[in-house]
Amino acid sequence: MPEAYIVAAARTAGGRRNGRLSGWHPADLAAQVLNALVERTDVDPAQVEDVIMGCVGQVGEQASNIARNAVLASRLPESVPATSVDRQCGSSQQALHFAAQAVMSGSMDIVIAAGVESMTRVPMGTPNILPMKNGLGFYVSPLMQKRYPDIQFSQFTGAEMIAKNYGIEKSELDAYALRSHRNAIAATKAGLFDTEIVPVAARLNDGTEPGDMHTTDEGIRYDATLESIAGVKLIAEDGRCTAATASQICDGASGVMVVNERGLKALGVKPLARIHHMSVMGHDPVIMLEAPLPATQRALKKAGMKIEDIDLYEVNEAFAPVPLAWLQALGADPERLNVNGGAIAMGHPLGASGTKLMTTLVHALAQRGKRYGLQTMCEGGGMANVTIIERL
Repeated sequence: MPEAYIVAAARTAGGRRNGRLSGWHPADLAAQVLNALVERTDVDPAQVEDVIMGCVGQVGEQASNIARNAVLASRLPESVPATSVDRQCGSSQQALHFAAQAVMSGSMDIVIAAGVESMTRVPMGTPNILPMKNGLGFYVSPLMQKRYPDIQFSQFTGAEMIAKNYGIEKSELDAYALRSHRNAIAATKAGLFDTEIVPVAARLNDGTEPGDMHTTDEGIRYDATLESIAGVKLIAEDGRCTAATASQICDGASGVMVVNERGLKALGVKPLARIHHMSVMGHDPVIMLEAPLPATQRALKKAGMKIEDIDLYEVNEAFAPVPLAWLQALGADPERLNVNGGAIAMGHPLGASGTKLMTTLVHALAQRGKRYGLQTMCEGGGMANVTIIERL
């Protein structure tokens, strides 16, 4: 079976809600990443055979197949088709899996996997604005609720359940959040994100443009201290989680170009990484956020690997209890986890986070001269994708 290779990986810097990317239409923002991937590989745009794009809030400006709209807003010719994927927070990680499966099957040779989310212009939860009598959101069907009577809408509840089940105290969550900011600060100051970030013009929600390029993740708090994080109000009175230990609302886009051997020859480029393993797993939808733990264990077994074989891990920081519980369950080395910070510091642009994390992982492996990287993230409904790559 043909292999799947990543030959380019790029992302925008994250923008805060109502911040420096808030004036971008999401299709236009995603188009900037598509253009960058084409430029970085010098591919004839007509050679791209499909664009698969993750997006969670597929409504409003992100409706009507946002992937196709992004293609039509880009420099890609109209002959390039596109489709949109929703696997909740893992949407663009799943887009990467679909792209890899396409080139491994030989049915396509060059595919772009991408993701976009403007959480300013399409606020989180917008598709769920038609409540049922049960008050849980229209997506909870009567049979689903009968099977899972304790199912709930708030992922904060799932985060609290994980923290309590794994004995993770609030002080540990606060310390982890500070670590995320400090790692992101160090990576930014060292220029480690420079090769992965696509500069785009800052564009505000009121239509004004400051006149400079947006090249730095806007959510990083350079003045963060343990005291300031610890002082943030608890979400639940008897809980452990706060907004400071959860991912930030974020606007952003990201993408990777995936090819097989024929694609490599056609492009005449060297691959950045090879897809070594990819899988997805469903788990308890009530606790919802725990799926990365068993999914990673199963993925390593299927790949014939141990956690010690993995040099770097990207575990999405949807909520601090998730990566901390993951470390505990896997017996993993915390020094290899989210080494350049994560979503607590830099934001979680939902549908864009999958290929955003993969972009950072690919570049971090190269910068550190490491071989294997693993990416996973919790997803609404109790699911998790796992991707293992080998740097080449």
